[in-house]
Amino acid sequence: MIGGPQGDAGLTGRKIIVDTYGGYARHGGGAFSGKDPTKVDRSAAYAARYVAKNLVAAGLADKCEIQLAYAIGVANPVSISVDTYGTGKVSEEKLVELVRNNFDLRPAGIIRMLDLRRPIYKQTAAYGHFGRTDLDLPWERVDKVDALKEQAAK
Repeated sequence: MIGGPQGDAGLTGRKIIVDTYGGYARHGGGAFSGKDPTKVDRSAAYAARYVAKNLVAAGLADKCEIQLAYAIGVANPVSISVDTYGTGKVSEEKLVELVRNNFDLRPAGIIRMLDLRRPIYKQTAAYGHFGRTDLDLPWERVDKVDALKEQAAK
């Protein structure tokens, strides 16, 4: 039997679903481990979590999924999609506008916004990256709530 790297068993990305949401939410397919924050596989997943948590905490939806799409050589996302599964308190178009106005979703902006150059990743190697109440992870914060509420009311 041949296994491991010699058998091209696909060792990269074996934990992507367990590291994120299990089978509950969609995932872009890019693994986090071994990637620095300049890679949107990692940083944009964190940013999408941060955006969704803030929209829900602001009372703009009961449930929310953010989809971000990037193209090589283009700093801003080529697409931002918000799906509230019918729970939105404002239109999804308005939510996309709020996202664009309140979150810098360029890779460099995400790194700054979430301070991703700090050595914080080792602690996420076990038990996943999201929903961790035992850790102070920047993408779990809800610090944009007031600004979102104010702008949504306009």
